[in-house]
Parts: sequence; structure tokens; C-alpha cells
Amino acid sequence: MNNIDLNGRTAIVTGGADGIGGSITDRFLASGASVIMWDISQDNLDDKLGASGASDRLQGVKVDVTDPGQVTASRDSALAAHDKIDILVCNAGVTGPAKKSWEYSYAEWRSVLNLDLDAVFVCCQSLLTHMIDQGYGRIVNIASIAGKEGNPNACAYSAAKAGVIGLTKSLAKETAETGVVINCVTPAAIRTAIFDQITQEHVDYMLSRIPMGRLGQTKEAAALVAWLASEDCSFSTGGVFDLSGGRATY
Repeated sequence: MNNIDLNGRTAIVTGGADGIGGSITDRFLASGASVIMWDISQDNLDDKLGASGASDRLQGVKVDVTDPGQVTASRDSALAAHDKIDILVCNAGVTGPAKKSWEYSYAEWRSVLNLDLDAVFVCCQSLLTHMIDQGYGRIVNIASIAGKEGNPNACAYSAAKAGVIGLTKSLAKETAETGVVINCVTPAAIRTAIFDQITQEHVDYMLSRIPMGRLGQTKEAAALVAWLASEDCSFSTGGVFDLSGGRATY
């Protein structure tokens, strides 16, 4: 594992106790950062805290990131404890039901958009003025290759992730001269517990599109996010960084 210097940095990772978020948390800790996990699952938080060998730099907070009030309160608590937040990774997400768009209920559509897009906006907005005021910040939003290409039987997920890409570019242009750098990552299929929500047919479809012929690993996502969250990433903002095993074509 290459060394990435995050010493002295404080990070918030949404959905940070499991899956891609859990690997990001591990990589940040290994790079010297203090990490606050915001996660909806208390069980996942307890498991992660219990397994950590760096508990003095790891904190877990149960937060529903779709609730602006909870996000604001959790941000204020984080700032009271740490004085500054340098890094935000918006990773929490859901795939939603695998069905044709005309079979979606409006409630299902809104549920996916609420977590996969609205919550990203809420979390970014909650920390942007703080980062601008301190003259430094790194935000990494986890989008998806589906946001660039559109996956069949995943209309809400694809639309939400496309929105994350557009949101990232807009925020990055607004903050380009402030010392705050904002990018997003667009993974293809990466094996996590979220696959429990996906039919095998859909998994096979995604795998068939990857020229490398394999699924991505969470540690590979974490490695890219760690660099994007570092001071070394200083002239890339509004970027869309593919993690697709060759699937991405633009």
C-alpha cells in the first residue's frame, strides 16, 4: 500500500462503517487521519469500532443523512470535538428496486433520490462554508458509472448518480478559488453488501460490461478516494474519476 499523507486531517465518511465506506475509513486511518463515521446502522458502527486498532482516532455517530436536522447537529458536534473538518466523503447510498421504470412507484423513486442525491447535497452544504472559511477542504462524492451510462432496471439510481456528477461539477466551480477541492468517483460494479439488493441477472449484466472481467474491490476504491482527499490532489476539481475496469468510454 502506497503512503498517502493525511496526518492531522479530520474526515467525515457517510456510510463509513461498511462496504466501500468501511474501506475508506480503514485507508484514512492508515494514512493518519481522524475519522468520524456517519452511518444509519448502529450495529455496523459498533462492529467497526470494535474491530478498529485506532479507536482513539475513530468515532462513530448514528446519523440519517437524509434528515437535514440530524446532519446539522452531527456537524456541530464534530466541529465542537475536533475544531475543524478537512475531508468529507459522501458515500452512503442505496440501489433501489431492480425493475423497469414504468413499474416504479413514486415513493420508490423518491426514496432512492433522497439518499443518493438529496443527502449528498445536504452533507456538502453543511460543511462548505466551514471549509471555505478555513481555506482548505476536500470533498469526494461517490457516484457511479450508472450516472454516466444509465443502467437498465435502475432508473432512479442512474438518475441520482448522474445528479451527483452534476452537483460535484457545480460545487467545484463555485469553490475553485477557495482552497476547497471537490471531485467524484464513478465506480462500476464493486462487490459489497449492497449486492444483496441486486438480482443476479443485474450483476451478470454489469460484469459483462467490464473489460477486465472482474468486479472491483473496495480497497481499490479507497485508494483512489484517499488520494482525492489528500493535499496532493491540488489541481483537480470538478473531476469525474472512473473506477470501472475499462468499462468507461468517456
